[in-house]
Amino acid sequence: MKRGKAPSSRRAEIQQLYQSYASGQSVLPASALLRFLHQKQMELTANDETAEALIDRYEIEETARESRSMTFEGFLRFMESRDCCVFDQAHRSVYQPMDQPLNNYFISSSHNTYLTGDQLVGESHLDAYVCALRKGCRCLEIDCWDGPDVEPIVYHGYTLTTKILFKDVITTVEQHAFEVSAYPVILSLENHCSQEQQEVMAQYLVSILGEKLLRIPLDHPTTGDLPGPNDLKYKILVKNKKLKAQIETEGAAGREVEESVDDEDEEDEEEEEEEDHQTKAKFWSPRKAGSTPKKKKVAVAEALSDLVVYTRSVKFHSFSHSKDNQNYCENTSMAEKKARKLARASDFVLHNQKFLSRIYPAGSRTSSSNYNPQEFWNVGSQLVALNFQSLGLSMDLNDGRFQDNGGCGYVLKPWVLMSSERSFDPSLSQHGLKPTNLLLKVISGSNLPISRSGKALDSFVRVEIHGIAKLVSGFGEVC
Repeated sequence: MKRGKAPSSRRAEIQQLYQSYASGQSVLPASALLRFLHQKQMELTANDETAEALIDRYEIEETARESRSMTFEGFLRFMESRDCCVFDQAHRSVYQPMDQPLNNYFISSSHNTYLTGDQLVGESHLDAYVCALRKGCRCLEIDCWDGPDVEPIVYHGYTLTTKILFKDVITTVEQHAFEVSAYPVILSLENHCSQEQQEVMAQYLVSILGEKLLRIPLDHPTTGDLPGPNDLKYKILVKNKKLKAQIETEGAAGREVEESVDDEDEEDEEEEEEEDHQTKAKFWSPRKAGSTPKKKKVAVAEALSDLVVYTRSVKFHSFSHSKDNQNYCENTSMAEKKARKLARASDFVLHNQKFLSRIYPAGSRTSSSNYNPQEFWNVGSQLVALNFQSLGLSMDLNDGRFQDNGGCGYVLKPWVLMSSERSFDPSLSQHGLKPTNLLLKVISGSNLPISRSGKALDSFVRVEIHGIAKLVSGFGEVC
């Protein structure tokens, strides 16, 4: 068999398709290829230049190239290529408007970004930040604790996960933040450090990130209250508690803040935090399973507080309290359990039209498993944080969501989640919406593995639709 030839017996379906458009000719003219793109691939914007570009890209036989035609082998290479992918190729680059306020976007977010394994004995590694950033992640989590020699460290507290230096994490972020996306990176600090080491953290953030660190509000945001991704290009934002200027602690280096500096809001998530600590206690010492590590409140260091601009973390009380008291640059974090309860109310959609909200996995997920992110995208939560190191359906959905819009980490929310003119409740059936039917025809498969017995696999294609439960239905299997 000659190199580049494909056995027709294995690809009879493709050959039949090819011959139907070649109309008896030995090669497929550019005009016939264009007709195929229009009729079968539904690429209605394709033109003569599109067809000829595909010939140049996939046809290696010189005679066919010169006659602006495609052989069967060239057609087969095209059919197995990225250009023939069901994903709209125009969406591989940024195509959505990027001037809307941040709260109008889903933002690719990671939980405990430093971990490469589980939450109890897993390894903390700088490569985890590199991998997340290269996947387009725009919100990274950093768990900060006091370290020896006044060097803040990063690890999962009260566990045997390994430790890395905070300054090394910031250096890594500075080096890789904008490799695949120019849009802003949010550093979500889970801050357990003393004021002294918070001061050190602030020094590293300023000295290492330099001009990339957003330190003051923008003069003229493009639209809305929060600036948009375009306004914040190549900027890194610090997400942390911020001091209230009018309340000062006498004799302290910083001013007192009402909430704990722990961004994961132990007061707001008492049940989740208790469950997390109980899990850790059982793991380390069954006799002490009833005790929990005692947390002490620490005032935010002024130097660190001053670096928080548009992403100030505050405690969530209720939707009515947020409506009356929350500022546009304040955001809340909550564990999946509480978020799931709140998602039953349509008020969550309205809340996320005005403010950023971050959802993170339950503390009981010690194996670094993930929840289904779709249930929180359904109510418009922007920062739906997942354990990026854990492969599976949840990360497949996340990868699919953020493959869109050029993989830049920001995807514009659908209009029903942004419209103030129409209330939307994902838990209720929606009336007056025109259904869309999706028909997929599988004509062939390639590069399938061979069973150990040498027999052909009984393969099938499974198609699932994920979204609003009341708006999408079913899945299909094609044998």
